[in-house]
Amino acid sequence: MSGLWGFLRRLLSSPIAAIGTLVLVTFVVMALFAPQLAPFEPTAPNLRARLAPPSWAGGPAQHVLGTDHLGRDILSRLIYGSRIALLVGIAGVTLQAFLGITLGTLAGYFGGKLDVGISRLIDTLIAIPNTILYLTVLGVFGPSLVGLVLVIGFIGWTTFARVVRAETMSVRSREFVEAARALGQYTPIILVRHVLPAIMAPIIVVATLNVATVIILEASLSFLGFGVQPPTVTWGRMLADGRNYVATAWWLATFPGVFITFLCLSLIFLGDRLRDVLDPRLRGR
Repeated sequence: MSGLWGFLRRLLSSPIAAIGTLVLVTFVVMALFAPQLAPFEPTAPNLRARLAPPSWAGGPAQHVLGTDHLGRDILSRLIYGSRIALLVGIAGVTLQAFLGITLGTLAGYFGGKLDVGISRLIDTLIAIPNTILYLTVLGVFGPSLVGLVLVIGFIGWTTFARVVRAETMSVRSREFVEAARALGQYTPIILVRHVLPAIMAPIIVVATLNVATVIILEASLSFLGFGVQPPTVTWGRMLADGRNYVATAWWLATFPGVFITFLCLSLIFLGDRLRDVLDPRLRGR
């Protein structure tokens, strides 16, 4: 327990990391308690209040961040949109991590033809622009929440695989791994008990940063109409709805963009600090 508190103290000793953590926790609370925090039903239209500016800019007092072109409350939609952003980000990166860690560990530990085959697969996926792959697959199978998570997971695992492969190759010849082999432990046990714990630090950093990347990707695909479909609220769809009203109702596109920026920056700040704390060469910073 004392080790955990020591880790948290080192992590939050950086003001930027502390701010990032606070912002991230705020978004998580918003996502978990959206029904209790949202002042209005996010999908309920009110044409009498359409395109109302924020309350502090002369709009109705009950609509703090204004309303959209159908009179739906912007703040409520932003709160509910955080659910999709975090759900897709966490679920997509979890699938990426599972595939990338599995294939990267096998390639780095066994080497040989298996390493060559997995490496060629990684090079092939990297050579093709990811956006084209996402749009093609989602265009063929149709956009949906589950489909979006699966596509993000099955296409975006290469970063995990490359990092894990390199780290596994450096760990497989160390004394504790050689000792486990000499004791006759099964290979799966060696990989799970000895190799994976030794390479977990870079995996955590990559996962944190990849969540921010996936959130931006989800918003981009939703903006283009290939993400989660209405009536489910997403920040990317809110941006798409607001692009036609930029000159007359700036708040429609501004606030979703601000929320995306803040959430992604908080993850980037936290990931950068995690790298400093978990890397022994940077631990004194």
